[in-house]
Amino acid sequence: MTRFRLEQVAVWSLYLFVGALQLSIFAAQVLLTVVAVCWIGLLITSRVRFEAPAFFTPLMLYGVLTLVATAFSVEPWTSLRDDKQLLLYVVVPAATYAIARGSRARTAVTVIITVGAASAVVGLIQYGVLHYNNLGQRPQGPFGHYMTYAGVLMMVGTAAAARVFFDTRDRMWPAIVLPALLAALVLTFTRSAWVGASAALALLLVMRDFRLVGALPVLVALFVALAPPQVTERFYSMFDLRDPTNRDRVAMLHEGVRMIGADPLTGMGPNMVERMYVRYRDTDAVERVNPHLHNVPMQIAAERGVPALAAWLWFVGSAIAGLAALWREGRQKSLVATGLGAIAGMLAAGMFEHNFGNSIFLMLFLVLITLPFAATRGSTPESPGAASS
Repeated sequence: MTRFRLEQVAVWSLYLFVGALQLSIFAAQVLLTVVAVCWIGLLITSRVRFEAPAFFTPLMLYGVLTLVATAFSVEPWTSLRDDKQLLLYVVVPAATYAIARGSRARTAVTVIITVGAASAVVGLIQYGVLHYNNLGQRPQGPFGHYMTYAGVLMMVGTAAAARVFFDTRDRMWPAIVLPALLAALVLTFTRSAWVGASAALALLLVMRDFRLVGALPVLVALFVALAPPQVTERFYSMFDLRDPTNRDRVAMLHEGVRMIGADPLTGMGPNMVERMYVRYRDTDAVERVNPHLHNVPMQIAAERGVPALAAWLWFVGSAIAGLAALWREGRQKSLVATGLGAIAGMLAAGMFEHNFGNSIFLMLFLVLITLPFAATRGSTPESPGAASS
């Protein structure tokens, strides 16, 4: 296979991968493998040095510290099984950066928004026709869990809103599908994703025009007035300290502090919070055991140690700094806004949910924060027609 042909396969595999992320984890993993093989083949045939965004370095340090935490885990082999996710830290940003150059980055976002629109329709049908309209049975789209679905809708909705606010062309399609994305997100009853989406949209409004922040109270009022009763009750429960899930999340923070205090350097070990939960369980906890602490920074520090948390914060800060630099230069504004909005959404939702540990969410998140950097690279002489893909 010629290098040009290999690159075309890589490009189309990447498009299929970002689309499959919203449909099937198995299909996404298969396509990511194809993308990775093509990326490695391009590195070998082009004989160019490896390149990645600046945030790649702290992300790799975070991965290394995860392996250290695994070595000192309470049950190293159990932790090691969870470390397969480390491959995503390497392959997703590096391959996206290498392949999605120039206008390919825009095309990738278009694919994400389009497939997201279809996914939103599935959720709306589940709610309206199949009666997935209560906390016992929520819309989950093509996924096996409503929280994964809500997190993905949050990311896709951010991408669509960023294109509507900041793109100088191709606004019509995102503007059409954005209401469906937001409606499907609301109907998942997932409060953490609501908070994340609100943070992302608030940031985008501030970036567009600070005066638009005044529209937020109006949007909240419309939400309360127009949403179904079950949704408004769920919304009000966010502020109810007697709500069992709220009480349990506060208890989880106390449990996390105890875990960190027991081993601040390397933590309990990846995938060990659930196994160690009973030992550190707070007296005010509602559930006997939880799979994680429903808070990304606390989860990282508890299972991987404070140094790993510092590396993760460096990764987030590096991504923000790099995107902010592109914004000041006026380059790829809609893509940069998407990346910054994705980070805001991940951080806000991550205060109440361990979204960074969800493979589907993680892959989509890494794609969205990498695409702005990839777009600035343009095509190369060795890949004729790349920018027109």
